[in-house]
Amino acid sequence: MRYSREHKQETHDRIVKKASVRLREKGAHGIGVADLMKEAGLTHGGFYAHFDSREALVIEAFAYAMDRSMEHWRKQSHQVAPEKQLTQIVETYLSALHRDNPGHGCSIPALGAEIARESPKTRKAFAGKLDEMVEMMTDFVPNLPRKAARKQAIATLATMAGTMLLARIAGSSELSDEVLKAGKDSALDGAKREPKMAAAKKAKQN
Repeated sequence: MRYSREHKQETHDRIVKKASVRLREKGAHGIGVADLMKEAGLTHGGFYAHFDSREALVIEAFAYAMDRSMEHWRKQSHQVAPEKQLTQIVETYLSALHRDNPGHGCSIPALGAEIARESPKTRKAFAGKLDEMVEMMTDFVPNLPRKAARKQAIATLATMAGTMLLARIAGSSELSDEVLKAGKDSALDGAKREPKMAAAKKAKQN
């Protein structure tokens, strides 16, 4: 039976979506192609009708997950004033809800350490998406020149992702909650401090 191009694309998208969740939950090597295809309601043999290799699926699933995170941030940013956008992102990211649902959360703390050991092709694809994420966060940093805002965005994202990784290692415990709070305070303090320092420097120059 021949399927339409639309049907094939829908099936392809379903596999990618399922894979993006399972990879974030189980890791890049924690679930096999056969299991992924079974969850998508397909046979293992049908995999190569959609992807050239497992690596191709992993790259596409990572990209999908990163895109969903950025879409989530975009929606959040529209709910608050420009000067509160970064705070909104940090507070939502460094939450118990995000910690306890890695399959639907950010790919960086879920998969970052594994990606660093993957092939150059996979790392390059992930780095491209990471740069997109940094650029989006840069847009949320107020009252700074673009270069300084990007530097602050990178520092904030690194704090957020590192905090989430440590919080998940600690599990749902008092220590985990303590890590989340400390990371959140640090990220927010940094986000507030940079614009103030920039303003003070500008005033001094004038």
